[in-house]
Amino acid sequence: MKKVIALVSLSAAIAVSSNASAVTVTLACGAVGQELQMCKEGAARWSKKTGNEVKIFESPNLTNDRLGLYQQQLAAKSSDIDVYQLDVVWPGLLAQHFVDLKGKVPAAEVNAHFKGILDANTVNGKLVALPWFTDAGLLYYRTDLLQKYGYKSAPKTWAELATMAKKIQTGEQKTNKSFTGYVWQGKNYEGLTCDALEWVVSFGGGTIVDSTGKVTINNPQAAKALDTAASWIKSISPAGVTTYDEEAARGIFQAGNAAFMRNWPYAWALGQNDDSKVKGKIGVAPLPSGGSRNAATLGGWQLGVSMYSKNQAAAIDLVRYLAGPEEQKIRAIEGAYNPTIQSLYKDKDILTKNPFFGSLYSVFTSAVARPSGPTKSKYNQVSQAFSTAVSDVLNGKSKGQAAVAKLSTDLARIKGRGW
Repeated sequence: MKKVIALVSLSAAIAVSSNASAVTVTLACGAVGQELQMCKEGAARWSKKTGNEVKIFESPNLTNDRLGLYQQQLAAKSSDIDVYQLDVVWPGLLAQHFVDLKGKVPAAEVNAHFKGILDANTVNGKLVALPWFTDAGLLYYRTDLLQKYGYKSAPKTWAELATMAKKIQTGEQKTNKSFTGYVWQGKNYEGLTCDALEWVVSFGGGTIVDSTGKVTINNPQAAKALDTAASWIKSISPAGVTTYDEEAARGIFQAGNAAFMRNWPYAWALGQNDDSKVKGKIGVAPLPSGGSRNAATLGGWQLGVSMYSKNQAAAIDLVRYLAGPEEQKIRAIEGAYNPTIQSLYKDKDILTKNPFFGSLYSVFTSAVARPSGPTKSKYNQVSQAFSTAVSDVLNGKSKGQAAVAKLSTDLARIKGRGW
């Protein structure tokens, strides 16, 4: 009897001590599409496994708004958020506020991720964050409508896309006045930087600022790319496209009101939901070429641990779990989030659910990085100047050549004596 009482007392003591050592970690999650829900579910799985709690901090949808909020928190050295979800272009800007994960996460675990994405997360030898999912711009299209209008495959060039979109739009508008040819992200924010970089690179116009830090945007091909995009507005794209972000474009396409859409991989899983009007009618292809090459902007998000966290060990453990293969597989299957772990691109369960992950593998591995590396802490100013110049062309305030010439001058001023 005494032995039983002793055992009960011992187990009670263990339970008390384990609860006493449990901590609460605050995780900042994005909220685009299924992002918030999947973030909550992943955090709950870690909580169940470790006994720790996760408090979710809901971040704004637009990346620019999210960055502003994060910068306020970090500048104040606030311990309110332990783990931040970071855009692939932010490490150079925010590196000083994050724990160096090198040495704190086993090398084999780190090296399972794509090298290019690890490079984007490494600043002056410091591993600022672990990759969580990667992104690249994709062209979505209606397979049923291409067939209906006699097209055998997705457009290979922007000129082909314009022709196909116009023909399908004209036909469909006879019965659906809301129908449009092509939707994309035209609002003046980071999403427009991504879309417009794809146009410029695909026309052979460079990457705004090259890898050596030289401003290269002032060239005829870049100007032509912007003028081409402007020609779509009120032709194959609605006038309102200059106010669209990812979700606005997805809403129109998923409601059955567009032939083509530029978006990130997350839109695939949502398009296959039962409430989607286009379920089973979606194809995915590389974005068209402007004559030089196909180009997809590299996107994606990472998880970093704040230097000001009071629970760094638990926060690092949460990051390792969420960025690990088990969690990345769940997110790929349920949300079409592209893994950053190379081996998962051979996983049969993932490829069954997202067939384009395999066929478009090269799109993800050769995606074009925004010039956040060479422009370092000034990237945000560079991006804002670029998206504003593009927005002026799209809204008819400027022509391509004048816009890239002015932008070149503006970027030289931002650069000053150096990035």
